[in-house]
Amino acid sequence: MNDDTVTVMSALPVVLLLTSLVPALLIFALREKQTVLRTTLNLAGAIAKVVLVIVLIPRVVAGEELRAEFTWIPGLDIVFVTDTFSLFFVALSAGLWLATTIYAVGYLEGSPNRSRFFGFFSLCVTATVGIALAGNLLTFLIFFELLTLVTYPLVAHRGTRAALRGARIYLAYTLGGGVALLLGVAWLTLEVGPVEFRAGGIPEVAEFAARDPLTATVIGAVLLLGVGVKAALFPLHGWLPIAMVAPAPVSALLHAVAVVKAGAFGIIRIVEDVFGLALFAELGMLQALAVVASVTIVYGSVRALAQDDLKKRLAYSTVSQVSYIALGAALLSPIATAGAIVHMVNQGFMKITLFFCAGLFAEELKLSKVSQLAGVGRRMPVTSAAFTIAALGMIGLPPFAGFISKWALGLGGLDAGQPWVIAVLLTSTVLNAAYFLPIIATIWTSPRSESEGSDEGTFPAPARRSGWEAPASLLLPAVATALFVILFGVAAGWDYSPWVLAQIVGEGAWP
Repeated sequence: MNDDTVTVMSALPVVLLLTSLVPALLIFALREKQTVLRTTLNLAGAIAKVVLVIVLIPRVVAGEELRAEFTWIPGLDIVFVTDTFSLFFVALSAGLWLATTIYAVGYLEGSPNRSRFFGFFSLCVTATVGIALAGNLLTFLIFFELLTLVTYPLVAHRGTRAALRGARIYLAYTLGGGVALLLGVAWLTLEVGPVEFRAGGIPEVAEFAARDPLTATVIGAVLLLGVGVKAALFPLHGWLPIAMVAPAPVSALLHAVAVVKAGAFGIIRIVEDVFGLALFAELGMLQALAVVASVTIVYGSVRALAQDDLKKRLAYSTVSQVSYIALGAALLSPIATAGAIVHMVNQGFMKITLFFCAGLFAEELKLSKVSQLAGVGRRMPVTSAAFTIAALGMIGLPPFAGFISKWALGLGGLDAGQPWVIAVLLTSTVLNAAYFLPIIATIWTSPRSESEGSDEGTFPAPARRSGWEAPASLLLPAVATALFVILFGVAAGWDYSPWVLAQIVGEGAWP
C-alpha cells in the first residue's frame, strides 16, 4: 500500500463523521418547503455512511486499524480510530440511522420545523459516531457531551408543555452525568497523563492503581457514574421514560442507536480499554457493576409490567435490556464480553422495531396504550407481525436475535464462575414474557374490529389516507428491522454476522 493510499484510508474516520455533519449543516439552512432537497441530503448522508462501513469491515476485521489525530492544544489530542469495537458501534449506528431516516421522513410529513428536526437528527448521529470512533478519553468526552446538547432539541421538538418538561428532565440528568464524566476524565488525566483506549487496559492506569488503589477506585466509580446516566442504570434511569414524549423517531433513536447505547458503549470502553477487566475486578468494581446491572435488569422489567402507555412500557424494557450489556461487561469471561457486545446490535434492532410499530399505532390509529390495542392485528397485520417478531426476540425465544444474546450471557456467567447470572437471566425472561405476551395476545386474539367495535370503541379512520397499513416509507423500515431480528438469530454463525464480529471484539479485550 503506497503512501497516498495510506493517507486516504487514514482520513476515512473523519469522512465517516462528515457524512452526517455536512448534511446537518446544510439542512439547517433549508426552508421548510424544500422537502425534496432535505430528504435527498438525509438519505445521501445515511447511505454514504453505510457504504463506508461496508468497505471498512473486512479491512478492520483483518487487523487494519485506521487512525486520524489532531492536536487541539499541546498535550491534548483529538484522536479517531477504527478498531473492531468502534466500527462495530458505527455499523450499528449507520444501519439504524438509515432506517430511522426513512421512517422519520414519512412520520414527519407535513409537520412544522422539519429542517430544525433533521438538522439536529443528523448532528445526533454525528455525535454518536464520534463517540464510537474516539481513540482517547478526551475525544470520547467531547462527543459524549455534544450528544447531550444535540438530542435536547429532539426531545423538546413538539414544543408542548410535556415535551419541554421531558426535555428539561433529560437535560438535567445527562448534564449531571456529563459533569461526573468530566471530573473523572480530568482526574485520571491529571494522575496518568492523556488516556488512549487500549485493549486489555492501559499500563499507566494499572501502575497508578497499584500505587493508590483507593483513588483509582473512586475515579473508576466516577467515570461509571458519568456514563451510567445515559445507560439508564438504576437509579439513574428516571429521564428515560419521561423522554418518551418525543416523536417516535426520536424515541427509536434514544433507545436503539444513540443515547442509551452511547452509555453502554462507554461502560465497555472504561472497563475493558481504560482499566482492563483484571484490574477492575481487583479493585472490586466488576462485582459492584454486576450487582447494579442485575438490579436494573429486574427493576426495569417489574416497572414495565405496570405501564399501560405502550412507549413507557417499552422505555422500562430498555432500562432492563440495556443493562444486559453492563452485566456482560462485568463478567470475567470472553463469552460474556461477546454477549454484551452482540446485545448492543440485537437489542438495537429489536427495540427500534418496537418503537417504529408503536409510532405507527399512534399515528395511524391514535392508539398509544396497551389497553387500546385490542384487535390491531386485523387492522394493521404487517405492523403487528413486525411488533410480534421484535417482542418475541426481546423475550429471548429462538430463533430470534435476543436468544443469541441471552445464551451467550448465560454461558459467560458459567464460564466466569458466576452461576447466579442464570437466575437473573431467567427471572428477566419470565418478566419479559409477562409484559410482552399480553400485548401480543391482545393484538391478535381480541374480537374487536372496525365494524364490530368494543368497550373501547371502534378504530378511528386512518390519519392520512385510506387503507389497511401505513405508507411504505413508514412500514418498510419496521419490516426491514424485524427481518434482521430473525436474520441475526438464524444466521448467527455467518461471516461478518453480529455474533461473529462480537466474538472478535470480545477476544480483543483479552490480549
